[in-house]
Amino acid sequence: MIKDKELFINPLKTCACTGHRVVEISFDREKLKGIFVKLIECGYDTFLIGMAIGFDTICFNILENLKSEYKIKLIACIPCLSQAYKFNKKQKEEYDRMLSIADEKIYISEEYDDKCMMRRNKFMVDNSSCLVSYIRRNYGGSVSTVNYAVKMDKTVISV
Repeated sequence: MIKDKELFINPLKTCACTGHRVVEISFDREKLKGIFVKLIECGYDTFLIGMAIGFDTICFNILENLKSEYKIKLIACIPCLSQAYKFNKKQKEEYDRMLSIADEKIYISEEYDDKCMMRRNKFMVDNSSCLVSYIRRNYGGSVSTVNYAVKMDKTVISV
């Protein structure tokens, strides 16, 4: 694991986010923003974002905007150094922009392997007490992450 610097994460004040890469056009961003505001008002001040396209990007953008009103920290949890390798040009530009804004960056692996996404998701659940999720099918990495969070007795909020 590669970190910007030595990092202390208080799981009791930390929320992680997980969801599909494809998000419905009708997705209610205001509802998600309201969930984040309630979490912040309940004492959550750190948010772990997996930095994938789709739901992760939406979460990052909403939380980035909330930083102007609240003292919160965004931690980019990156599965491997080459995460954005297959992103298109626009997605890579947004990814780089988000990385430049993140308060901290944690790289789970240097190289891609078939388990680095799962290790990233496990890291996020293990270092948080709440998981905000966007699940619309019963398979994939986000579903496994929610199942792990439930097994670990974490609060799961479905959007």
